[in-house]
Amino acid sequence: MKIGKLIIINIIILVILVGGGFAAYSYYNTKTNYISTDNAQIAGQQVTIAAPASGKLMKWEGKVGDSFGKDQQIGSIFSTSTGVNGVEVPINLPTDGTIVQSNAVKDSFVAAGTPLAQVYDLKSLWVTANIEETSIDDIAVNQDVDIYVDAFPNTTLKGKVETIGLATSGTFSLLPSSNSTGNYTKVTQVIPVKISIDDDKGLQIVPGMNVTVRIHK
Repeated sequence: MKIGKLIIINIIILVILVGGGFAAYSYYNTKTNYISTDNAQIAGQQVTIAAPASGKLMKWEGKVGDSFGKDQQIGSIFSTSTGVNGVEVPINLPTDGTIVQSNAVKDSFVAAGTPLAQVYDLKSLWVTANIEETSIDDIAVNQDVDIYVDAFPNTTLKGKVETIGLATSGTFSLLPSSNSTGNYTKVTQVIPVKISIDDDKGLQIVPGMNVTVRIHK
């Protein structure tokens, strides 16, 4: 009976050692060959559609989810600022894109420059990953990247490093940290890295989705 217990204990110890060895190897392999971060998101070029003139919004076809081509008209404003009889000013998209947000209300009066809608080209998205400054020396353009979108955990996308930011993300913060005490505390900064998406594999990815990336060294 004692021998049986000893055998079981030895087996348990062996399993723990083997499991620990695999875990240690996996950790070492990841640290040696990859740079990983979950401080990343799907991004794209956001375009604001603004009222080209002051007047009444006579026509508006920019519904959320609708896609339009470059220079396609999606609305018009009746303006009296250029003449007594007024003129109808068209609202055209400056680029291909899909309406993701619409603030326009048909037949309402708007001022020139009023934001009417937000547009993204959902066929041209990328990933922005914030890499700690202590790891940025290991990042280079054209490195292969594995992309894991939180919303689609069973699919791995592929991409490449396109550009490396020339300033930290905090440099352009609207609310920079203040130092009222005069004491300086060093905080590790992050640098934005733009990563292309080779093929979205039909996934309905949209700007703002959380992502984890693994950059091959």
